[in-house]
Amino acid sequence: MDEQKAVKTLKDIVIRFSGDSGDGMQLTGTIFSDLSAMTGNTISTLPDFPAEIRAPQGTLSGVSGYQVQIGSRSVRTPGENADILVAMNPAALKVSVKYLKKDSIIIIDTDSFTTNDLRKAEFQTEDPFEELGLKTQQVIPAPISSIVKEGLKDFGLDAKSALRCKNMFALGLICWICDRPLGPAEQFLDRKFGKKPQLRDANIASLNHGFDFGANTHASASIFRIETQKPVPGRYLDINGNKATAYGLIAASEQAGLELFLGSYPITPATDILHELAKHKALGVKTVQAEDEIAGICTAIGASFAGDLAVTTTSGPGLALKSEAIGLAVMAELPLVIIDVQRGGPSTGLPTKSEQTDLMQALYGRNGEAPIPVLAATTPDTCFLYAYWAAKIAVEHMTPVILLTDTFVANGSSAWRIPDLHDLPKIEPNYVSKLPEGAAEGWRPYFRNPETKVRYWAVPGTPGFEHRLGGLEKNFTTSAISTDAANHALMVKTRQEKIDYISNEIPLLEVEGDQDADTLIVGWGGTYGHLYEASHKVREQGYKIAHAHFAFINPLPKNTEEVLRRYKKVIIAEQNTGMFARHLRGLIDNFVPHQYNEVTGQPFSLSHLVEEFIKLIEE
Repeated sequence: MDEQKAVKTLKDIVIRFSGDSGDGMQLTGTIFSDLSAMTGNTISTLPDFPAEIRAPQGTLSGVSGYQVQIGSRSVRTPGENADILVAMNPAALKVSVKYLKKDSIIIIDTDSFTTNDLRKAEFQTEDPFEELGLKTQQVIPAPISSIVKEGLKDFGLDAKSALRCKNMFALGLICWICDRPLGPAEQFLDRKFGKKPQLRDANIASLNHGFDFGANTHASASIFRIETQKPVPGRYLDINGNKATAYGLIAASEQAGLELFLGSYPITPATDILHELAKHKALGVKTVQAEDEIAGICTAIGASFAGDLAVTTTSGPGLALKSEAIGLAVMAELPLVIIDVQRGGPSTGLPTKSEQTDLMQALYGRNGEAPIPVLAATTPDTCFLYAYWAAKIAVEHMTPVILLTDTFVANGSSAWRIPDLHDLPKIEPNYVSKLPEGAAEGWRPYFRNPETKVRYWAVPGTPGFEHRLGGLEKNFTTSAISTDAANHALMVKTRQEKIDYISNEIPLLEVEGDQDADTLIVGWGGTYGHLYEASHKVREQGYKIAHAHFAFINPLPKNTEEVLRRYKKVIIAEQNTGMFARHLRGLIDNFVPHQYNEVTGQPFSLSHLVEEFIKLIEE
C-alpha cells in the first residue's frame, strides 16, 4: 500500500455492486461481505436481482445488484445510498443512480461503455454522466475487461471464460480502496474452485490485478478504513436468512429428539431452505422435492402423523395452494411448520422483491375457524431463532405454525453468533406418556391437557395407542366423527383456546428507545432494522421516540395492549396497506393508530421514514 496515500477513517460505508446478470455481482458482494465480517465489522446486505432468468445482456431489465453496509457499530440495514458504486455497464449505472450519494465514488468498466452499450441502456447521448446529472461524484474509469483478458492470456482460458473473472478484478479494486486484505478472498476462491484449478488461479490472478490497479494508478483520492469493534465473544458466521432458517429447524429437531422432514416444492425465494436442508442427511434430515405445492405439504402432514418434526416451505402463491391441507392439520391437531418467504404479489407478482403482504393470508387464509400461531422473523440471523420457536410451538402445542420471513431477510445476510444449544429453550413434545396416571385406559386421539387444551401425541407404533385421524369434526369426548351443533361449537372454542394459551409461553413485548416518549413506532417482521435506524435518526434530531417490534403475531404477547395504551401516539409502519394495523384494531377496543405504509417491493427508505415520523410527531 502506498503510505503517502490519505487514509480516511469511517464508522460505516455503503457499497453497491451492479452489473449484468452474468457479471457475478452477487458472488462479489458475498465475498466482500464475508471479508468485512472476518475483519471485525458488522454487516447488512441486500441482494437485488431481476426476476428474469436471463434478460438480454446490457439491458435495464437484466441488471443485478448487491448492496452491503459495513460498520463499526451494530449495522442493521444495507444502507439507503451508496458511498461506492461498481457499475459494470451503462445499464447498471442507470438503474443504480437513484442509490448514489452526492459525493460518492463510481467505478466503471470503460470497455463496456461503448456506443452500442449506451444504446442498449437507452441513453440518448454519448455522455451518460452528464445525462444522469452526475456532477459531484468521482468517477474511477478502468478498462476492466481489457486488463482481465490481457492478464489471463497465459491461463489457457477462452475469451468468454476469461471475462467471467472481471468481477474478481472489481473485488480486488474495492479491497484496495477499503483497506481489505486479499488473503481471505483467495482462500474463498480456493474452496469454491478447488476442483477446477485453472479457474481458481485465474480468479485469484484477477483479484490481485484489481488490487494492483488501485495501488499503481492511485485510483482513489483516499483509502477508506472502517473502524471495527470488539464483538461479544463467540463463534460467528456470515449467514443469510434462508440458511439461518434451515439451521434453526435442525437445532429444533435435535432438541426435541425428532427426525426432521421437509416436504416442499421449489419456489422463489424459499428454495434455498430446501437446498440447505438437503445437505444434512448425516443429521437425520429427510427432504422430499414433491411434484407440486399440495403434494409437498401433504407429505409433511404424513411425516408429522408418523412422529417427525415436519416442515414445508413456500412463498405467497404456494401458501394459497397449501391452505386446504393446513386446515387438515388444524383439524387433525398435528404439529407442522409452514415457512412462507414473502415476495411481491399478487399472483406471480414480483418473485425477487420483498413485501409483507401475506399477513392476512397467514392469519385467516383457510376455510372455517382454523386458528394457528403466526410468527415473523425480524433479521437474517433471527430466522434461526424464530424457526426454532415455530418448531417448539408446533410440537409442544400440537398445531401447525406459520413462520413468515420475506425476500429481504431471506436473501440478506448478517453476522450471526452461533448459539450454544444448551442456551436455547427446551422442546418437550406433548406425548401420550404425559397422560395423567390411569388416563391411558380408554384413551382417545382427542384427549387433551385440560389447562393447555393440547391433545396428546401418540406416535404410530406406540402399543395400545393405535388410532386414525382425519379432516372431519370429532366429538370432544369420544373422538368419534360428529356433526352435532353443540359439539362443533365446543371444538371451535377449544381449538381457539389452545392457540390463545400459547401467549403464556412466549416472550413479552419489549420497547426500545426513550421510555418517557409520547410516540411509539410499531413494526413487525423484516422491517426491524429500518425502523430501529429510523427511530435512532429521529432521536438524533431532538425528538423522543420509542420502538416496539413484533415477532409473535398470533397470539400476541400478553402485554401488547398495556404497551400500546402507554403512548399518546402509535405509528404502525408496514410494507403493505395496513394489515397488522387492522389486526391490532380488531383485537384492542378503541385502538386508533397512525399508519405508514409502503408497497414498493423494496425495503423502506430511511429518509422517508424519518421525514414521515417527524411529521406525525409534530401533528
